[in-house]
Amino acid sequence: MSRKLLWSRALHRLMHVWFLLSRPMTLGVRAVVYDADRDAVLLVRHTYVSGFHLPGGGVEPGETMEDALERELREEGRVVPEERPKLVSIHLNRQASRRDHVAVYLVTRFRSLGPVTANREIAEAGFYPLDALPPETTAGTRRRLAEIFDRQEPAATW
Repeated sequence: MSRKLLWSRALHRLMHVWFLLSRPMTLGVRAVVYDADRDAVLLVRHTYVSGFHLPGGGVEPGETMEDALERELREEGRVVPEERPKLVSIHLNRQASRRDHVAVYLVTRFRSLGPVTANREIAEAGFYPLDALPPETTAGTRRRLAEIFDRQEPAATW
């Protein structure tokens, strides 16, 4: 494992510890950005954790969940919703901490700001057909997609 990846993971863990000490509860947002023409969803691969994930991140103090979602979509996927995203579920994410919750939104109308360029946070991002997701797509991401597209009951936990 490279020194850069180890440093990124250590920094990620340190930030989680700081959040636990400074906030009684953490809140994050994720988006299922769905391109109906291609029957595909936007997935991102971060530099600091393994697997492909739905784009999203933490809600900052003073920020609404929708504001955080729009900021994260611009940063991670270079897309902007063209209508209000639909809140589809909220989950306790015990993998992050006993206090972390994630709100999942569905975005079906959006515009692209151009291709994603790899950076310190995002290794790659792109649209993947629902029937051909990358093998590294995380289990939580697969469950959220099944809940939306296979009409499964949303789980309480991530």
